[in-house]
Amino acid sequence: MLEVVALSALTTFLLGVGNGAAGEVGKNVTLAAGALVRRTLGRETPLPADTDHRRLLAGRVHARLSGDPQQAGEWAFMLQGSPDLAVEPSRGAMPPAPWGFTNQERVLKQLIREADRPWDSRPRMALLSGSAGSGSTSVALRLGAETRDRFPDGRYYVDLRDSSRETGPDSAGVLLRLLREMDVAPERIPATETGRERLYRQLTAERRCLVVIDHTTSLAQIRALVPSSPGVLLVVVVSGPPLLLEAERVAVPPLSDRHAKQLVRKVAGPEHAARVKAQLPGVLERCRGNAFALHAEARRLSQDVPEPTPAEPTRAWPDQPVRTAVHVASLRLDPGALRLCRLAALGGWPSVNAAIAAAAADVHEESAARLLVEAMDVGLLEPLPDLRYRFRPEIRRQLAETAAAEYGLAACEEAVVRVLEALLELVLPASRAALPESWRTEVPGEYRAVSGAVSDGIAILAAEVANVARSVVVAEEHGQTDTALWLARSLWPLQLKAGYWDEVLPALRDGARCAEENRVDERMTASLHFQLAHCLGEMGRYEQAAQAARAAVTYERAAGHLRGEASAVELLGLLSLNRWAYEEAYDRSSRSTGPKHP
Repeated sequence: MLEVVALSALTTFLLGVGNGAAGEVGKNVTLAAGALVRRTLGRETPLPADTDHRRLLAGRVHARLSGDPQQAGEWAFMLQGSPDLAVEPSRGAMPPAPWGFTNQERVLKQLIREADRPWDSRPRMALLSGSAGSGSTSVALRLGAETRDRFPDGRYYVDLRDSSRETGPDSAGVLLRLLREMDVAPERIPATETGRERLYRQLTAERRCLVVIDHTTSLAQIRALVPSSPGVLLVVVVSGPPLLLEAERVAVPPLSDRHAKQLVRKVAGPEHAARVKAQLPGVLERCRGNAFALHAEARRLSQDVPEPTPAEPTRAWPDQPVRTAVHVASLRLDPGALRLCRLAALGGWPSVNAAIAAAAADVHEESAARLLVEAMDVGLLEPLPDLRYRFRPEIRRQLAETAAAEYGLAACEEAVVRVLEALLELVLPASRAALPESWRTEVPGEYRAVSGAVSDGIAILAAEVANVARSVVVAEEHGQTDTALWLARSLWPLQLKAGYWDEVLPALRDGARCAEENRVDERMTASLHFQLAHCLGEMGRYEQAAQAARAAVTYERAAGHLRGEASAVELLGLLSLNRWAYEEAYDRSSRSTGPKHP
């Protein structure tokens, strides 16, 4: 039997335990492995958190098996019976390259040189950077289109702009998005960052792949993606100053006047050649080679919109062509549409739909839907699936600034509060509908009454999770503490039933902190700490989870809520069990009384 449980096989297995498949399959394998380790070594051995200690554990187990054929047989059975977690990634589906792409051939050649250079055991990485609107994303997409033959095993694109935070997701969140782009099934994606990195490296080993991470804001986001295989090229795209990344640095320069003219003519179309020729001097002066601004001007020319008159302040930002382009685009909207855009830009919502825009501007949803399309047509909004839109960060900031100047701080405050109330009215009934029998989804009476009309609460929560996570911070900033806490609490069905742990974690962290700092009702504080503990536990962050669970016990006890206290103590026991602390788990479980949490 010993040949079946060779040290290499044991090491591979223990490296995957707790870092492999998510869901019940992964939990069952972890628990079974922990019990067998305990029997083999004759003592309780907590689950190691890092790779080196797991290798040491594999060595100790293997040494014991040399004199115990029975236990060797048990391990052989364990390894042979473990589920097949092999994953075959798809080839990816990068967005199409822009049709009007013009003259960044030098930049493309520099990127391709990095892909083709001798390996020399150096990771193939390129840092692609440019000012806002320079066209760095377009260059990355064009690279994907032109290198199909160089990267036949996959071309993957991850855009970090739709995060609930200005800084974007953390490293684990970036890995999650990349594995999803590879079409890895949710139940095969590890819950831990270590497991995700390991799977990413397995999927890219011996393959020729292009990985593009767009709108990166920190080195921490891409630390786990540095290629270890010669066939992988990682392109990190930054809008703004380049990061201090050890990689081939590739800057996207402004377009020359000659190529700027080509771009405008190409996008505007030959039928508008006379108008383009007449207005090109002003266009070139305003845009200064910025690709976004040039596209915006070309759209204006194709729609026969008059050129801004000299009296209009279009030259207020001579070195910021994107701001000038936003101002020019704003001149093409009627006052109602422009007001809606400015008010919807407040709050920094990751995405905007008709309901959110209607609440911000205090108009009917039908009107908001029509005005959003108008704003998209002039380039102030970018379309997303399911009739949603988003602002580019620099556009959103400018619109929010002008909103305060045009309408006053009080009106802006009211617009943000209306959006918060609209989100609350949407997600609280959805949360109750998703878990109608759970005491953890109890909501105020006015929201409970309408939950019966919600057909798919999980789908609603999933669609709005990024906005809800953002709204917790916004509500706290605007003094809406109760709103912030109810919004965070509404996410319980999403983390329990759909496994959206990465997505809900920021909201739960902010909600639990807000509850503590504002000394709100103990039951609310306890509920948020329990949700946070559950989420962290599912992600394998056991120490942090135990800390949050202990806080939940303390607050439930202070509130005199026996059922909640028992549930939190039970969670502590489960956390101990998952990290192989069996005696501690037994002690906590024996002290857990009352109904179990749903």
